[in-house]
Amino acid sequence: MKIITRTVWILSLVSLFADIASEMLYPVIPVYLRQIGFSVFMIGILEGIAEFTAGLSKGYFGKISDEKGLRLPFIKLGYGFSAVSKPMMALLVYPLWIFFARTVDRLGKGLRTAARDALLSSESTRETKARVFGFHRGMDTTGAVIGPLLALTFLHFFPEKYKPLFLLAFIPGMISVILIFLLREKKQPVSSLGKGNFFSFFKYWKIASRAYRKLVVGLLAFALFNSSDVFLLLKTKEVTGSDTVTIAAYIFYNLIFALAAYPLGSLADRIGIKKVFMAGLVLFAGVYAGFGFNPSIPVIFVLFFVYGIYAAATEGVTKAWITNIAHESHTATAIGFYTSGQSICSLFASMIAGAIWSGFNSQYTFLVTAISSICVIIYFLVTHFSIKKLA
Repeated sequence: MKIITRTVWILSLVSLFADIASEMLYPVIPVYLRQIGFSVFMIGILEGIAEFTAGLSKGYFGKISDEKGLRLPFIKLGYGFSAVSKPMMALLVYPLWIFFARTVDRLGKGLRTAARDALLSSESTRETKARVFGFHRGMDTTGAVIGPLLALTFLHFFPEKYKPLFLLAFIPGMISVILIFLLREKKQPVSSLGKGNFFSFFKYWKIASRAYRKLVVGLLAFALFNSSDVFLLLKTKEVTGSDTVTIAAYIFYNLIFALAAYPLGSLADRIGIKKVFMAGLVLFAGVYAGFGFNPSIPVIFVLFFVYGIYAAATEGVTKAWITNIAHESHTATAIGFYTSGQSICSLFASMIAGAIWSGFNSQYTFLVTAISSICVIIYFLVTHFSIKKLA
């Protein structure tokens, strides 16, 4: 049986080009916003609102996708929104317009995420799912390597020319949208959850399996202390004092993540999803403990290497685990419920990390996260037998 099908290839290439577009701008958006007059406080509000919008919309649009038994309209519209938001950022500099543009970008992510992951799930079996999600995640993260490199190259030759960079990012964004039209909609099971308002996807919790609820409790507890990678980059800058080393470390992490995602997905299919996921959590705890003690530059790169392995062992694997225990007609809703909760918890995680950093120091931020992740590991160990048969 062919594991990486034509549909998986196309969706993976779509994600690769979309991520090139996004990651070309990720390192420069804060600088650009400061240049056009945004304060750090305003940037925080902007990103918080944008991420919160994406978080809640993932669950809502996942449920709608299941209700209609359709995937491609949500995928096309989602990637389309994200593509057009790039030049919008450069078109006008009024605060309300910038808020609108960032919200459009994040709404695009909310539109497409659950439907895309449900389509990937339908292209795999229980025995190949971790490999399929791992392959897709690896291709997606390759975009996170290429994007910053393109941005750094452009800014090397054209320093502080941020607006043209936003326009250039529109090109890979549109390539991602065009590729989607190579796909054809397949008949999907129609959900029987019933219609409701924007928050009705929360009702899924009542009908979800016991295994799903136990799994998501553990995953969201972890997300509540897994703050933005920005804090790792801030710590790197604090220790090294170098923007170049900080950006290089970020690119290195994404490269390791991209290279390891498929092999670790393959390993999860062979020895068990939970074993690989748990190993990833142990690595995460070690990385955050390591960052808590002012590591040297060589140690920082070792920690980012391990962090890339952690991400490869958990991100795609988590999607595989969830879709393996969700009913076929509720796949997008199950993914949407989890990813919505994850986005909201991540927002609070970053707020908590920032508060600890400001109130005490950076060491406490990383050590609290490391200790919290150990508590989550214990939770999964305790619930081992109740989830094992479904994982």
